[in-house]
Amino acid sequence: MEHSELINLLLNSSEPSVRWKIRVKVLGEERDSPPIRELEKEIAESPRVAALLSKVDKQGRLKAKVYAKWQGAQWVLMTLADIGYPCGMKWLQPTADEVMGAWLTERYFQEFAAESKPDAYKKLRKAIPLMQGRHRVCASQQGNALYAVLALGLEDERIHQLAERLLHWQWPDGGWNCDKELDADTSTFIHTLWAMRGLHLYAQHTGDPKAARAVTRAAEVFLTRKLYKRVRDGRVIREEFIKLHYPLYWHYDILAALKVFAEIGMTGDPRLQDALALLKEKELPYGGWPAESRYYTKVSDQISLGADYVDWGGTSKKKLNEWVTADALYVLKKFGELNI
Repeated sequence: MEHSELINLLLNSSEPSVRWKIRVKVLGEERDSPPIRELEKEIAESPRVAALLSKVDKQGRLKAKVYAKWQGAQWVLMTLADIGYPCGMKWLQPTADEVMGAWLTERYFQEFAAESKPDAYKKLRKAIPLMQGRHRVCASQQGNALYAVLALGLEDERIHQLAERLLHWQWPDGGWNCDKELDADTSTFIHTLWAMRGLHLYAQHTGDPKAARAVTRAAEVFLTRKLYKRVRDGRVIREEFIKLHYPLYWHYDILAALKVFAEIGMTGDPRLQDALALLKEKELPYGGWPAESRYYTKVSDQISLGADYVDWGGTSKKKLNEWVTADALYVLKKFGELNI
């Protein structure tokens, strides 16, 4: 199937969020145009979004722990930002406030020197361990929060604190890691990708040159490994990295990495070509891309570990997943590889 046929197929999806991804991300329609505003209104009123926001009370607060996997406010805001929920819906500001507040408590402004893994855990609840000159912190938390509130137009002055913390914690190799092993000296893809994404959007909004430089440094963590390969021998770092998923939450795969590189406008580096070729190889014979694995374990309106409020199409080796396919088409568009 030519990509033009696939695009037309998704433009007729029953899911307004899929149509939004195609019209805005692939076809380039402006979000402030009347047709897209009308589509975003449809997204906001859709059963999918109603389920995602089912635990938000009349005060605009989501009645679950911020980081409850995968139904807390962190994940709901990230999802809304990714599927075209309208910007500036201020009734959700209290939920955004709780997300920002969760990652800016006093603990994140305190640090202590630790000489071993047990030592690092002694004061972990009160401060960030500093080991061998590297802050051991799960920076995807601040990075994803920064991205979500900016993308949804729910930011306030605290975005500057989120960005400052990420800049303060950045490792010498350009990324971030929470590993408490003393000799850990290499950033992790998971925390680096989402911190990089948040800082890029922050740099776009504020023009902050430090944030922009941090994004360029962080990109090298992935580029030196071609997004999924070990430096020393070229082997796949982790099999899950080369499977396709939706949603990813705080996890990592090559599609997410290519998507973020497309967002930051860094598509010309030849070190991206292996991952791009692998993504193209995963296209189904009759068109589209599948969700090969997933991180939510069930669908439920009750808060429980591993649950999501909605079904994102399940997994299959033969059936396309609309959200994965829409994201893959966006990547191909930005990399000049659409077959239309």
